[in-house]
Amino acid sequence: MIRRLLLQQAIEVHMYTTVFKQLKAVVTQLVKHFRLVKETSTTGRPRKISQIDSAVLALYQHASTRATKKSVYDDFKDKLCCSYKTLVVSMNQAASLCARILFLLMRLNRQHQNLVKYTDATDIPVCLKKNADSHRTMRAFAEMGRSAKGWFYGIKLTITRDKDRRLLAILFTRANDNDRDICRTINKDIYGIIILDAGYVSKSLEQDMNIENKRWLLIRPFKSMKKLMTDWQEQLYRGRFQIEFDFRNLKLFHGLITSLPRSANGYFANYIHAVTSFAVRQIDTLRMQIASA
Repeated sequence: MIRRLLLQQAIEVHMYTTVFKQLKAVVTQLVKHFRLVKETSTTGRPRKISQIDSAVLALYQHASTRATKKSVYDDFKDKLCCSYKTLVVSMNQAASLCARILFLLMRLNRQHQNLVKYTDATDIPVCLKKNADSHRTMRAFAEMGRSAKGWFYGIKLTITRDKDRRLLAILFTRANDNDRDICRTINKDIYGIIILDAGYVSKSLEQDMNIENKRWLLIRPFKSMKKLMTDWQEQLYRGRFQIEFDFRNLKLFHGLITSLPRSANGYFANYIHAVTSFAVRQIDTLRMQIASA
């Protein structure tokens, strides 16, 4: 029994070490290739944790399904040689670097994008609905909204990705913002065939967004609408379910939803780290894109 537990522990350590090394290789390559940070500082005390290591540790938490920062600290406390508070502050500050990495990844993806794109939104509750009146941390940003699952208190994440699962654009908005206005904003610089669900039905949206030979919106009509759809349009729309898998993966395996942070910066840092770890999931493909950039 003891031997089995030791073997299982050794396997877990090897797995987490491998995840950390892979993430650090990608982040280091991005930072050096695009010169995202300047590690040497002429003023102040030297950092306990470098900016690159802080970003890697933040991405490691979400890529390895670690639920809390305390779990990350327990994994690396022998090597970090710092307090838990220092780790939390460093990981939250790394959100700015992760946001730049995420922006670059989406720009790289646009260079290899598929003609077919999908846009959809998902709910991000910041607390239980029954606690909305007493919640203060995200009061400046959170609102009551409604999704297919019912009412929630929080914000909303909208993403645009192509048929090959490349992330092209993201946008965080209030839960009660109009999806049609969000679609105009997030897809302003994206062209091709953009497929939307029935929640985006709008004549004015189609008139504003459709550009001949450059961009065309394919919006699924309501069942009550007497509108025909060709076979190839239906085939394209059937692929829209893949974006729901992306939302599921973000929430279940990358820790997108949380109620643990005690500041608005902590909440948004968690969201940025989760989406960035999701964007770097295809590490081998990503390295090839960076090398060719």
